[in-house]
Amino acid sequence: MRQQIENLSYTNMMKARNNYTPEFKAKVVLEILSEVETVNQIAAKYEISPVVLSRWKKEFLERAAEVFKKGPSAAEKELGQSKEHIAELERKVGQLTYEVDWLKKKSTQILGPDWKKKMR
Repeated sequence: MRQQIENLSYTNMMKARNNYTPEFKAKVVLEILSEVETVNQIAAKYEISPVVLSRWKKEFLERAAEVFKKGPSAAEKELGQSKEHIAELERKVGQLTYEVDWLKKKSTQILGPDWKKKMR
């Protein structure tokens, strides 16, 4: 029994951190904004700290204007740039592969089929 108690540590006894989906967070924040119940009542209902709910509400209100912005968001712009960069690299790989194949073919034509053995 004593050995079992010694094996327990503070970190093992801590509750695992909860991860909530964005949909759930939005639902809870909208419930807070409806003001049918207080933040403390909602916190007790979902067993979440009122401080966490206040943080979610603040973040929600700060980002609400982004919904109505026209044009691509910063994340969409970054994704587009990444895709362009990947396409450019793929073109380079294709070009280099073509050049290597061409050089191998020409080397065989000029130096003969056993040129690789002579190079060693």
